[in-house]
Amino acid sequence: MFKGLEKVFDIIGEILAVVLVVVFALLIINANFSFLPDSVLNVFEVIRTYGSLVLIAVVGLEAMAKRNFLFQIIFIALLALIVVFLFFPGTYENLIGLIK
Repeated sequence: MFKGLEKVFDIIGEILAVVLVVVFALLIINANFSFLPDSVLNVFEVIRTYGSLVLIAVVGLEAMAKRNFLFQIIFIALLALIVVFLFFPGTYENLIGLIK
């Protein structure tokens, strides 16, 4: 299903990884020195929150490109499950509560 897209997922994953490292670094530095304006900080927080999930999805799709159709369907179903539950009220509060 994704055999021809493996290289595309690889390139997208590499770009996303670099962007997320830069965003995380800026957020950590900002935690100590507070130099980012609130609007930029809000954008970086959204990138931090959802960028990790997107990176996981892209790298997972790259890995599934090498697998058979059944594994691809299972992975896509699990991604869909995650995305759907992100829209449920209280999901993040319950998740963060479990992590602390």
